[in-house]
Amino acid sequence: MSRSTDSSRPPVTADDLDSAVQLAVAVLREAPPAAWEGKAGSLEWDCWETVEHLSDDLFAYAAQLGPRTPPLDGEVPFVWESRRPGGPANAIHADRKAGPVGLLQVLEASGALLVAMVRTVPPQTRAHHGFGVSDPEGFAAMGIVETLVHTYDLAAGLGLAWTPPAGLCSRVLARLFPDAPSSTDPWPTLLWATGRAELPGHPRLTTWRWDGTPRA
Repeated sequence: MSRSTDSSRPPVTADDLDSAVQLAVAVLREAPPAAWEGKAGSLEWDCWETVEHLSDDLFAYAAQLGPRTPPLDGEVPFVWESRRPGGPANAIHADRKAGPVGLLQVLEASGALLVAMVRTVPPQTRAHHGFGVSDPEGFAAMGIVETLVHTYDLAAGLGLAWTPPAGLCSRVLARLFPDAPSSTDPWPTLLWATGRAELPGHPRLTTWRWDGTPRA
C-alpha cells in the first residue's frame, strides 16, 4: 500500500523546509569541535565536507529555481569542484578559519536561499533535476530529504541523537516516495527509502531514487 493518494496528500511547504534546516542546525551546534574531522556515518566524506555538501545541495536547488525561465535540460552552470580526491564536488565551500560556527552559518544561509525561492517563485515553475523536472514544492521536499538524511549521517559521525518530526517525514515521503510503505513509522521508512536502514518486512534497498514529478 502506498503512503497516500495525491488528492489526500498534505503539501510540502517552505515552512517545512525552514523547520528542517533549523532543527538540523540546532542539533549540529551540539557537536564537539574536535569531531568534525571524523567520517559522517557510512559516507566517505568527513563531517565538515558533508555539511558543505548539504549546503551545496540547498544552494543548487535554489539556484535552479532562480532564472526567470529555469533550464529544463540541465543545471544552472555554476562550477562544482572537489577540493580533494574523493571529496564532494561543490560550488559552496565554507572557510575553515571560521570554524564550526561559520560552517553552520553557511548551512543556514543556503537553506534560507531555498526557503525564499520556494516561497516566491510561482508554483507552476518547472526546473531541471537529475531525477527529472520538478516544481517548487518538489525542490522543497528534496531539500528536506537531503537535510534530514544527511543530518542522520552527521549525527552518527558526531555522536549526536537525531530524530526529526514524524509529520515532516510523512509529508516528504508522500511527495517524493509515493510507493513507500504506509504502515511503518515515517522516519525509519525515510531512512529505508534512501538506502540507509533496514525496514521490517521489506528488503533493504541497494539503489534508490525519488520521484520529483510535479503532482496534479
